[in-house]
Amino acid sequence: MRQTTPGTSLRMFVGEAETFDGKPLYEAVVLKARELGIAGATVLRGALGYGHTSHLHTGKILRLSDDLPVIVELVDTPEAIERFLDQIEPMLDRCAVTLTPVQRLHREVPASRPGD
Repeated sequence: MRQTTPGTSLRMFVGEAETFDGKPLYEAVVLKARELGIAGATVLRGALGYGHTSHLHTGKILRLSDDLPVIVELVDTPEAIERFLDQIEPMLDRCAVTLTPVQRLHREVPASRPGD
């Protein structure tokens, strides 16, 4: 059986070379999310992008970049995402952030039967 509940998807757009407290920013965000019990986090590395400076970052062989675009995506309840944002306030000036309402899909796990 499936059911859905309201959630929020938070996306943070950062440069791969951006750091916070000596760690890559994307790693610091994911570790903080895990520490705070956020339901899920994923880091996606982009092939091409630019930010507020309009400097193009690419993974093409002839233009190797050590600062590729990275997206950190987290999904949880709206309340959990708000608490998370409050905790990472010092990191937010180093990236662009979007919040999107989503429906979180849950599946009921059937009870195991004898002999399973």
